[in-house]
Amino acid sequence: MPDAGAPKKDALGSIIDSIADLLQTATDWVRQEAEAVVRDKIVAPIQRLGLTLASASAAGCLAVVGLIFIGVALFLLLAEWLTYPGALLAVGGVYLLGSVVFIVIKVRLMQK
Repeated sequence: MPDAGAPKKDALGSIIDSIADLLQTATDWVRQEAEAVVRDKIVAPIQRLGLTLASASAAGCLAVVGLIFIGVALFLLLAEWLTYPGALLAVGGVYLLGSVVFIVIKVRLMQK
């Protein structure tokens, strides 16, 4: 009689092991799919955004440095024509006129 119960335990154990393997396979598959979705939908766009922001920042910094050099060169050229005080007056006057134009535009937009 003890032998009659052993095959049932082995069959039951085999079924339990098969179910456990099936659950482990399903779990591994869900993890793999979730990882792929996160990589495709979240990580890749964030990496592209980071590269875009880094490139834009580098381009902006280089543009500012270039504009500073151009501004200094134009000031030195203007200083040769008008002397340094005259060049400072001219540059200051242009900035002052620019600010007046912006103020007038802003006031007109606020009145509408």
